[in-house]
Amino acid sequence: MRAAGMGKALALVNARVVTADERGTRASAVGIAGERIAVVGSDEEVLRALPDAERLDLGGRTVLPGFIDAHNHFLATGESLGWTDVRYPGVASVEDLVARVAEAAARTPAGAWVRAFGFDHAKYEREPTRWDLDRAAPEHPVAVLHVSGHHVLVNSRVLEAAGVDEDTPDPEGGRLVRDERGRITGLCLDAACQLVQPVAVDIGSHGPNFHTAAPLEELVEAVERAGRAYLAAGLTTVCDAQVTVRELGAYREARQLGRLPVRTVCMPLSHQLETYAAIGLAGPFGDDRLWIGPMKLYADGSLIGGTAAFTEPYGERGEFPGSLYHEPEELERLIVRAHALGWRVGVHTQGDRAMGVVVGAFEAAQRAHPREDPRFRIEHAGYPTPEQLRRMAALGVVTVNQPRYLVDSGDEFLRRLGERAHRLQPLREELELGIRVVLSSDADVASYRPLDTIAAAASRRTLAGREIGADQALTVEEAIRAHTIEAAFAIGAEDRLGSIEPGKLADLVVLDRDPFGEPPEAIPDIPVWMTLLGGEIAFSAEG
Repeated sequence: MRAAGMGKALALVNARVVTADERGTRASAVGIAGERIAVVGSDEEVLRALPDAERLDLGGRTVLPGFIDAHNHFLATGESLGWTDVRYPGVASVEDLVARVAEAAARTPAGAWVRAFGFDHAKYEREPTRWDLDRAAPEHPVAVLHVSGHHVLVNSRVLEAAGVDEDTPDPEGGRLVRDERGRITGLCLDAACQLVQPVAVDIGSHGPNFHTAAPLEELVEAVERAGRAYLAAGLTTVCDAQVTVRELGAYREARQLGRLPVRTVCMPLSHQLETYAAIGLAGPFGDDRLWIGPMKLYADGSLIGGTAAFTEPYGERGEFPGSLYHEPEELERLIVRAHALGWRVGVHTQGDRAMGVVVGAFEAAQRAHPREDPRFRIEHAGYPTPEQLRRMAALGVVTVNQPRYLVDSGDEFLRRLGERAHRLQPLREELELGIRVVLSSDADVASYRPLDTIAAAASRRTLAGREIGADQALTVEEAIRAHTIEAAFAIGAEDRLGSIEPGKLADLVVLDRDPFGEPPEAIPDIPVWMTLLGGEIAFSAEG
């Protein structure tokens, strides 16, 4: 038995408690005093320590630390939950896309925007174009966001309103797709997105711009919508991996109004680096409900969307050379500058060409400004080479992975990358080198449900049931740790979150079945029975 603190008490008894602590402790009960865990042990030990506690008999259910999503697009997920859904398999062809957009246009006033999320043309018979959207919605401006979040497809009305035509040059870090006759097709890649949409903030070439203009009240509604869904999935803390003044303003307003359902970490996007420097602020900064964490930068584009930067181009015909958001020298300058200012840094990096630039920049930052615990993060870490992994291990780099990609897009990866696909997200190899492996969702790119992510890491099977790097799979216990205590480490909160230990915040999830007694493919079907945040019941399947 271990105990700490007292206050208004709750005893969770008759449970299977998986603490995710360093010893892999198991228990049958957790005692909570106020908002913190007071005692972990047997039913008798907990009830003896907290004799006046309210008892909640869990009937043998499994208790885990509240899941932490260390790479999530919180506000964007809330927005997309309110848009037209064009994800696969519901939309599996260009004609499906046209039909779905036409349905949305029919219920939208003429002239108003039609917005949709999740098209994945790698699964279609051809690439959709603005002319397809024109026939679907001739009276509306239409923007359909790619499932990666990096690209957008718009119709002719949007292009005309934005003044984008065949003479418009490609911006740094992005591209306007053209057909064989040189005509703009309406598909805008990476940094080209902000040329065609009304955006709330200009981020230049620092990332894909999905920061569209919207009233603050709509943004707060989106935060609350996503947060409630997260709690129902067992998520208690999320880290928004691309925060501008738009997102931070929405989170602050939601917090003030009592409408921020989960703990929220903000990763400021790198276009704001000098603005933060001017006021002398570097993360971490804030409190246990809303705080500023690491600085976020982008190296290359989207693996799913065909713009990740590989040394050897990928695609069935080698048609994807990839792209960089910054020239290598500029990216290194930004990383070194952020590190020197005291930031922890996370960099979106997919292909091995981009990986080489980022790892080299981390090494340069440490040489110039040595720090005992820089806690560098590589977001996605799609295809690191063995040599790059060794360098990452020496630097103490944390990889923040999204194995659900391997399910949703694994069949395309196998087709486009061949044997290289089996080394995508080499989690087993990373663990063997001592690299801290973190699991996350990248929602709204993939499912925000942690059990979906854990199952993907443990099974590594595509939608078609094919193995993809089966030797890199995690055990269920490793995957749970990667979505709890290791994720807490990635956001710098391992001292108060991520494991069930006395003194830590009482963020817990109760599962209706034992995930250790299920095959990986059955884990997503385990119901979340209850979620506690700071000792309070924040979600209950029984109302």
